[in-house]
Amino acid sequence: MITAEDILKEKGGDIICVSPESTLEEALKIMLDKKIGAIVVKDGEEYVGIWTERDLMHNTVNENFDPSKAKIKDFMSTHLLSALYTDLIYNLMDKFLGKRIRHLMIEKDGKYIGFLSSGDVTKALLVEKSEELDKLSKIVNMDYYENWRWKNK
Repeated sequence: MITAEDILKEKGGDIICVSPESTLEEALKIMLDKKIGAIVVKDGEEYVGIWTERDLMHNTVNENFDPSKAKIKDFMSTHLLSALYTDLIYNLMDKFLGKRIRHLMIEKDGKYIGFLSSGDVTKALLVEKSEELDKLSKIVNMDYYENWRWKNK
């Protein structure tokens, strides 16, 4: 069964970060360049928040909202949700669905080692299911039965 650590190894464990003093525009440029939907906020060596495209949607309806001047520290979510590196793919899906979130920090030995989106986990689940289906297809393949069919003598 696939774990969070397995998905990170496939995806890469880089955590894309900005400082709390970064503007939302700076964060958006990085997000667009990296094709990601969320960015983690890191103050020194400590992860202090997350800002997502969904946050942007909520922020833009505020009067006088100016992403070129707004600091990410004033708009980020400070409650980082995490999962253990040993969590199985179904546990991760449960967390995403149960908490209605799209991003999880992955933790190992008390430190964050990566960041997964619900899309990362869904992709891994689809790959796993496709491989299972291929194996089952090979088992029930007609060539298999032809070679083992009872022959009347």
